[in-house]
Amino acid sequence: MVAVRSLAPLRWLATVAVTLFLQAPAAAAEKSAAIAAAEAGALAVMAEFLRAFNARDEAAWADTLHFPHVRIASGGVTVYADRAAFLAGADLAQFALDLGWDHSTWDDMQVIQASAQKVHIAVNFTRFDVQGNRLASYASLYVLEHLGDRWGVRARSSFAP
Repeated sequence: MVAVRSLAPLRWLATVAVTLFLQAPAAAAEKSAAIAAAEAGALAVMAEFLRAFNARDEAAWADTLHFPHVRIASGGVTVYADRAAFLAGADLAQFALDLGWDHSTWDDMQVIQASAQKVHIAVNFTRFDVQGNRLASYASLYVLEHLGDRWGVRARSSFAP
């Protein structure tokens, strides 16, 4: 006599597989929407970062950051523990005088990695003098995070002095 096994476990497995297969497109669309929203939020912060920087508005510039904030540049690593520490070290008027700088532009921004809570953006930017002459261009990497209720730049690494 041949033993007959129950088909119930196979039916259950088939049901689960079909259910997951049918839900996968919806989950992918939901994930894509969350990542698209993250990228849009991060890019909006990048626009405000540059607007505040060019306006020499240190307080608005600090509003685009999360703290502690890390900057890797000029052969070193600077960690700003909080907003007050950042503002104590930010003097965009002196920066302009020292470099002959008037404004900067984002030349290229590419989101290279993204999740719903963190976005990495490869950036190329150029600094200009008051006549609009190019002073220098640099490659950078910006790391933005969504903390609390807002996006902000957590860290940036550049080849700029």
